[in-house]
Order: sequence, then C-alpha cells, then structure tokens
Amino acid sequence: MTGRETGDVTGRGSSAGATGYDRGAWGVTERAGPPAAEYRIEDLAHHSGATVRTIRAYQDRGLLPRPERRGRANVYTDTHLARLRQIADLLDRGFTLASIKELLEAWDAGRGLGGVLGLVAEVDKPWTDERAGRITRAELDEKFGGDPDEAAVRDAIDLGVLERVPGRDDEFLVPSPQELAVAAELYAAGVPLSAISGHLRELRGQVEHIAARFLEFTTEHVFARYLGPQPPTDTEAAEAASLVRRLRPLAQQSVDAELARAMRLFATRHLHRHLTAGPVAAPSDEPQSVALPAETMRAVRTLVGPENVSAFISAAAQREVQARTLDAMTSSHDK
Repeated sequence: MTGRETGDVTGRGSSAGATGYDRGAWGVTERAGPPAAEYRIEDLAHHSGATVRTIRAYQDRGLLPRPERRGRANVYTDTHLARLRQIADLLDRGFTLASIKELLEAWDAGRGLGGVLGLVAEVDKPWTDERAGRITRAELDEKFGGDPDEAAVRDAIDLGVLERVPGRDDEFLVPSPQELAVAAELYAAGVPLSAISGHLRELRGQVEHIAARFLEFTTEHVFARYLGPQPPTDTEAAEAASLVRRLRPLAQQSVDAELARAMRLFATRHLHRHLTAGPVAAPSDEPQSVALPAETMRAVRTLVGPENVSAFISAAAQREVQARTLDAMTSSHDK
C-alpha cells in the first residue's frame, strides 16, 4: 500500500509517546463530537490507499471489522479507516498479517502496542554507527582506476555495496562507505574487481551464519521469555528493547576479537611456511571450521542435544565418507 494518509493516526496532540500510538489516534476513543464519517467500500479504498480487494481480504482474515449493513449497501466508518492505516503501518514495520492479527486482538482486548512497536524499532535500527554516504559515477570511476567498469558496478549494486538514487543516473548511495573503501584499497593493491566481489559473496555467507548463530544463542538464553505465544506486554517489550541496546555491540565485539586472533594465528603460520626451507605442515588432527545452515544446526541440537553436536556431525560425515568409499569400490569392481 502506498500513498497512505497517516495524519489521523500518528498520535499528534495525544499521549502516544515516541511510537505515535494511542487509542484516540486509532479512532476508538469514546467522546462526544460530530457524527462519524461514513464510506462506501470504494471511498474507503480511496482514503486508505488500499484496494477494494485488499479490504475484503482483510475482512475475511478477521483483521477488519465487518461493515454495517443498510439495505443493500455496506457502510464503513472512520474506525475502519483507522484500522486500515494501522495495518498498513504495521506492514511497513515488517510484521506479517498473522502477527498483525495477534497484535490487533491484543489491542482490542485493551493491551497497548507502544512497547511492541518500540521493540521493533529498536531491532530495526542500524547495527553500526557508520553513516551512509553518496558518490558520483565520476568519483567512483576515479576511485577504481579511472576506467568505467559496468560489470563491476552491476556487481556492487547486486551486493548492496551501491544503491541507485532515483532520478540520478550519475549518483549512488553508499550504505557502508567503509566497505567501499576496503574494496578500493584491495583494488589498489592489485586485486581484480571480480575477485573482490566473489570474496564478498563468500564472506557474507559466512558472516550471516555467524549472525544467525548469535541470534539463536541470545534467543535461547536471553530473549526466549519474551517470545511466548502472545505478544509481550509493554513492560516486557521495554525490557527486551533495553536488552537489545545492551547486546547490540557485543556481536561485533566478539567477532572482532576472534577475527583478530585468527588473523594473527593464520598470518604468522602462513608467513612461516613460506620463509622456511621446507613447508610446515599443519597438524593433521587440527580442527577445521565449517559453516552449516542454521536450520541444520537447530535440527542436530534438537536430535542429540547441544553437547553432542560436534561428535554427531563428525560421525555422520565419517559414515558418509565410508559409504561413498564402499560404493566407489563396488562400482569399480563391477566394471
């Protein structure tokens, strides 16, 4: 839904607080005043920005109250308009329709949404202090050797390193100037742009795995109590938002520390291997890390318990290798 009119539901002149929500703002305050406006479904669609089909779908899902029936006509009021704008705003905040239905039921039962929406806003904030920047196409070409490279620009856009600015073909938004600066330094050091893009894709997959694991870890030990079948109360949501603020920097700090340790270890070993007369073989029994999908890790932990995950994966891998070896031997013999 686009082009929504939100002036009536932002809580201006009310006690809605930072989130901009109160009951008066959503058209449910009982007070004396002029008669409520009435709408046909086409008029309601026009004022809300929703389509007629969407309005009917929301009614079928129980998200929108049924209209009043007058003869052969369905009559909608400002309550329906406020609810449509409310749904639209929650969709913009990333909620699914199923989640919105639960929130609206809680709201209708007398519970506030300010805390929940505050928690959503806290999680949705940038997880870095870095500010986005802009760069012109001429500046970009100069930063990367002076020669236009359309394929590299397309790669950068696909990866989100650059974003197009509507109406400005010669200018880009740079979500992370630091990331672009790293790419420029690597290019200046002789790394091809295609290799930089490929490395970023690989790195992103590994980092997303780390992020998923950190989220699972904190959910299990910190946030599980706030994630019950019902939406949290305002107090619970405020507590969870405070924890998000406290834990947000910990993810990057822990990764920074471990990356620094690993880089020193492997760089020293790599240099030593190339400076000595003979190659220095790494111990054959040295553990190696492998990135596994988060859902795979969850399934294994559920099956064997967290303490047995490593042993189970190792045993499963060894059994698979043995099975394939036997299959290969049998196939070779049959030929």
